[in-house]
Amino acid sequence: MTKENATSREGFTSKFGFIMSCIGSALGLGNIWMFSYKLGAYGGAAFLIPYFLFVFILSTTGLITEFTFGRYFKAGSYIGINTLFKKRNLKSGKIIGLLPTLGITGIFIFYCIVVGWVLKYFALSITGKISTIDTQTYFSNFSGTSSSIPWFLLAVVITLLIVISGVAKGIERLNKIVLPILFVIFIFLMFKSLSLEGAMEGVRYLVIPRWEVLLNAKTWIMALGQAFFTVSLTGCGMVVYGSYINKDFDIPTSSLQTAIFDTLAALLASFIIIPAVFAFNIAPDSGPSLLFITVPKVFQSMPYSSVISSLFFLSIIFAAISSSVSMLEGPVETLLSATNLTRKKATILVSVVCFLLGLPLAVNIGMFGQFADFITIVLSPIGVLIVAICFFYLFDKKTLLKAVNQGSKHPVGSWFVPLGKYVFVTTTILVIILGLIYGSIG
Repeated sequence: MTKENATSREGFTSKFGFIMSCIGSALGLGNIWMFSYKLGAYGGAAFLIPYFLFVFILSTTGLITEFTFGRYFKAGSYIGINTLFKKRNLKSGKIIGLLPTLGITGIFIFYCIVVGWVLKYFALSITGKISTIDTQTYFSNFSGTSSSIPWFLLAVVITLLIVISGVAKGIERLNKIVLPILFVIFIFLMFKSLSLEGAMEGVRYLVIPRWEVLLNAKTWIMALGQAFFTVSLTGCGMVVYGSYINKDFDIPTSSLQTAIFDTLAALLASFIIIPAVFAFNIAPDSGPSLLFITVPKVFQSMPYSSVISSLFFLSIIFAAISSSVSMLEGPVETLLSATNLTRKKATILVSVVCFLLGLPLAVNIGMFGQFADFITIVLSPIGVLIVAICFFYLFDKKTLLKAVNQGSKHPVGSWFVPLGKYVFVTTTILVIILGLIYGSIG
């Protein structure tokens, strides 16, 4: 038995710390900028109908699945899948079990490049330079160039230092501190944004339902993609977090709370960004560029622009790092489970390899986009699918329900098994197909 699977295996020390860490993992950059864009572009409040439907049926099912899978095996998906395959006399468990880890590692690589961009804009904000740059040309001249490499490295190093500290002293402590601060900053910035002249037009854009868009299939597809990816389902990260909890943790309740607070944070971000965009007569359909071109341009027109911009990008850093930590923990836990390396050595090794692999992406936006699309559209959802199939088709019903309901105050019923087996698994396959057809839908 390896160090990570021994009785001394680390774990979360409190339910609050676990939930905060899960919310931190779920609340990422794409959730903040893409939710704001999609909420406005696909019908305002009408978009929330399919979104909430998918979040509370599919996302919570996925979270329950991944948390339970990790807790049951007291290991990440690599060990869990391999163990299950051996028990069922199935072949290729090691190869198939590695796919979820490869998926989340790929996400970590390109994600840290984007976190590096956020760190750069935070530096521009605290120095006051954010108010003088041409936002359009500055981002084009910075992203995809060698100038972004030091910031990419900084993002990796910050994440590395937290993960080296371990589950309780690193991951849990980080999220227990920064997540409450993030929500406080979000609320302050929301009131600031809503106080701007013309901001109410943006509020109307967000809250007035445009019911006709519900007749458009693309609205439902985008709501499905946003809901599926918003809680950080990868078949690895949340499985690892689940492996660090004991039998007393209430997994169904924790899954629902993660989905609720993740959605709340995304809504708060929407009421920061969209009203401010409308207040300064800027198109709200900027998509991913919203964060690095549109929003900085808005800040330039505000009083105390450097202070407001600094707070905004600081909150984005909190959200980004709390997500990148879970992404790095995935491959680190796999390496710890498969070898006798110490946590320090495993974390440094994985981080160095990821940084080196990411260098070509950091200096080539075209390659960056192709790599990110492959990981998010194909490899990562396949990781989710593998764990879901293992859980719902290789576990017997009695064992599955017992594992899910251990420690639960409100146990899920037998209906959960067909929901996962036929609805969640089928939907995951559909997400992969739709992603290939439409491009990224998450």
